Amino acid sequence: MSPILEVKDLTRNFGGLAAVSNVNITLEEGELIGLIGPNGAGKTTVFNLLTGVYPPSSGEIDFSPDGEPASIAGKKPYDICRAGVGRTFQNIRLFKDLTVLDNVVIALEQNQTYSLLSSFLHLPSWAASREEVLKSARDLLRLMRLDHKSFDLARNLSYGEQRHLEIARALATNPRLLLLDEPAAGMNPAETAGLTKLISWIRENYHLTILLIEHDMSLVMSICERIYVLDHGIVISSGTPDVVRHDPRVITAYLGQEASDV
Repeated sequence: MSPILEVKDLTRNFGGLAAVSNVNITLEEGELIGLIGPNGAGKTTVFNLLTGVYPPSSGEIDFSPDGEPASIAGKKPYDICRAGVGRTFQNIRLFKDLTVLDNVVIALEQNQTYSLLSSFLHLPSWAASREEVLKSARDLLRLMRLDHKSFDLARNLSYGEQRHLEIARALATNPRLLLLDEPAAGMNPAETAGLTKLISWIRENYHLTILLIEHDMSLVMSICERIYVLDHGIVISSGTPDVVRHDPRVITAYLGQEASDV
């Protein structure tokens, strides 16, 4: 079996600056993997390369949701999403003037096949598809404990609730690989503990592979099976949480940035 994701020598240059340089990452199906590093290490740039926000300057990205490797390097974000890669963002990107329910419905409808005519005339095929979408959206909001706020505007949710809505929207795209970019950012310890359990539950029940960027080391160390550490765009360490925790290169990279928590 091929890995579900294999990144080989991935590089992205911005002018004369190498934001990411010769990064190699492998994810087996069903793994929950952490990607950590100091601020500015290149973590979100890696996510942007994996999801088509930026094309790589060089390197390969092979995605194999069904066992057959296919390159997604340089493809459009919507093509990568339809291939089975979902993500959240470091800076929350919701449709803040739409309802909570509509934010999820929009993501679900990318997989619908009814015609423009049937939607315009509200034909039975459209009505059946619409009812299915609404049910799926409500189920996802119930999972995130947001169903009681379905008709609230997204902008009126608390910060933690907006994070949960973004995860619901990512799940609505029916991913095989889920990329979570700092999902615990801005959360208090109780919210982070709940999120930790939720991520593990999602992985098991949705049969997902998850790649996680996070600065909360207690979260990373408690749920990730392996960890990659970036510094200045280069992978400086990889392995189990215990191996990474005691790697001198990692400790040095984090000096002055909560090194004692690594």
